[in-house]
Amino acid sequence: MTSTPSDRTWKMEGVRGPMAFLADVHGNLAALDAVLAALKDERVESLFVAGDLLLPGADPLAVWMRLMEVHARCVRGTTDRALALMEPARLQPKSDEERAAARRFTETREALGDLILAKLRRLPEALRLEMPDGREWVVVHGSPMDPDEAITPDLDDEEVGALIGDDPADVVICGSGHVPFVRTIEEVTIVAVGSVGAAPEGRTAHFTLMMPTAQGPRIDQRWVTY
Repeated sequence: MTSTPSDRTWKMEGVRGPMAFLADVHGNLAALDAVLAALKDERVESLFVAGDLLLPGADPLAVWMRLMEVHARCVRGTTDRALALMEPARLQPKSDEERAAARRFTETREALGDLILAKLRRLPEALRLEMPDGREWVVVHGSPMDPDEAITPDLDDEEVGALIGDDPADVVICGSGHVPFVRTIEEVTIVAVGSVGAAPEGRTAHFTLMMPTAQGPRIDQRWVTY
């Protein structure tokens, strides 16, 4: 298995299944541990996380360490990029809610330290997985055309097509929207994997199991409570 970094994308060859895909852990260690416990019986060979790893949850450092322990391959989400690149002094909160968010942002950066922040900066915005059958899967936080804009189930085909653009991938695996679903548009399969740490149902963590086959990916979307 190899990976070659570019400005925004890493490409991986020789990837085989079964694989697990997560997103939007948001620093929620209890939710992540519940998912990892559920995956123990699935004989997963590779684990991928589609961004928004650490903020604003209570356990950002523990979440990062756990992801590293299980050799998760991560892409950089919107909050990850903010943590890595934005200095707290640039924040100008105007309300109590914004001041609380700014404090959490600063505390998270301090908890992570410079070394982990540097690693966040180096994460790719997309991972391209070359399947044995020649198909390509891409893992992004939001969408291939905009890493910060989610593909959500309420969008029509034209709107989703605009977010896919001319990306060559056969399968788009994404987070950001926090709602899991599978959809096919013009032979491109979109797999939104939901959220581990901030699911709209509350105390529910989503994950998706995928396996490449000659007929295309076998997709199994699941959830656990915590």
